[in-house]
Amino acid sequence: MQTAKRGGVAKEAAQRCYVGLGANLPHQGLAGVALLEAAIGALVEEGVAICAVSSAWRSPPWPPGAETEGQPDYLNAVVETAAGALDPAALLDRLLAVERRFGRERRARWAARTLDLDIIDFAGATVSRPGLTLPHPRAHERAFVLAPLCELAPDWRHPRLGETARALLARLPDQGVERVAALRFRDCEGGASRIS
Repeated sequence: MQTAKRGGVAKEAAQRCYVGLGANLPHQGLAGVALLEAAIGALVEEGVAICAVSSAWRSPPWPPGAETEGQPDYLNAVVETAAGALDPAALLDRLLAVERRFGRERRARWAARTLDLDIIDFAGATVSRPGLTLPHPRAHERAFVLAPLCELAPDWRHPRLGETARALLARLPDQGVERVAALRFRDCEGGASRIS
């Protein structure tokens, strides 16, 4: 089986997982790139093996319209993780724990947020149960997910649609997404890394 090594963590290709990060509100003095980098560090502290990190991408609030009018833009990124001993439910629990650490309050579906963490794909698994749908049911419609995912895995195939991230992104209309900065992270072996 093929293995890949980026950011100091080796993993089997079949065990790749992708997690989306998004934020448009500050938390305890952190905002923007610094907040995303802190969130990535918190994921590592929760035992999530970070293998690679996309750049930060700016996007307008989603979905466009009255529900998000007046909200600040989001910064988004995608991280590649190694599943290791985690199953999808255990990974979700860790993501929710990190969201809570960053003051996430779930008041309204499209409300602004300090941090939003979503499993985009868990090693190609397809799951449909309350609280967890894999792959993420709307990832293929969102440039703010697909653009950073394409930095890491342009040939990733959507488990239900069978299309690559690159093809899905190319089909979308312009959603105003732009790359803004590289992100630094400390990988599981303690090495500092930066995606350029």
